Amino acid sequence: MFEKNILIVEDEQNLADTLALNLKLENYNVVIAYSGTEALKKFNSLSPTIDLVLLDVMLPEINGFDLYKEFKTSMPHVPIIFLTARNESADKIAGLKLGADDYIVKPFELEELLLRVSNILKRNQKSSPSVFKFNACSINFETFEIEDIRGSSTTLSKREIGLLKLLTSSANKVISREEIIEALWNPDENASSRTIDNYILSFRKYFEINPKEPKHFHSIRGVGYKFTHHAK
Repeated sequence: MFEKNILIVEDEQNLADTLALNLKLENYNVVIAYSGTEALKKFNSLSPTIDLVLLDVMLPEINGFDLYKEFKTSMPHVPIIFLTARNESADKIAGLKLGADDYIVKPFELEELLLRVSNILKRNQKSSPSVFKFNACSINFETFEIEDIRGSSTTLSKREIGLLKLLTSSANKVISREEIIEALWNPDENASSRTIDNYILSFRKYFEINPKEPKHFHSIRGVGYKFTHHAK
């Protein structure tokens, strides 16, 4: 199954990093935001590909309840789990009234949180299409298989499929190199723009009628990359 993308919004860095490490060990892709403003920025840039949000209530700049409303305006179906140090029933009721999928009070058992994350993602799995089609091509995010412009089938790597999902989910929108690297690589992997460029060149060979004059996969000099597609 394709890895799910989780956004952690938590201002306690040690907790956020510990959660991220353990979620990555469960084969999730993880992005961290340490403040409300940073969370809003990252959510807006990556929102089409986010599968779940772990959201602290008490945050600097923008609190979790207000962030929840912003997130749901952009992505109504994204599941959100509130994390909070508060154990007051009023806060829990407020979170659940907003429509949160779950509410976990700190300190919590890590295994319990991982189980809740897994269960919520399974419940929401059907809402995420596993196959993306454009022109005569298709991308299967579950099996990692593609059908290229010539009708040939090829199995791609996990990271190639991850980049394709990131680009196609944000069709007609430029995604920066930094956003791509943060979403698909670990900090210690030293990913470079050249690596992404090579993936884009491969995508053009697979999906473009004329790879030298791409209609879909574009490199925006000094900024990032864009997948262009106008659904009929």
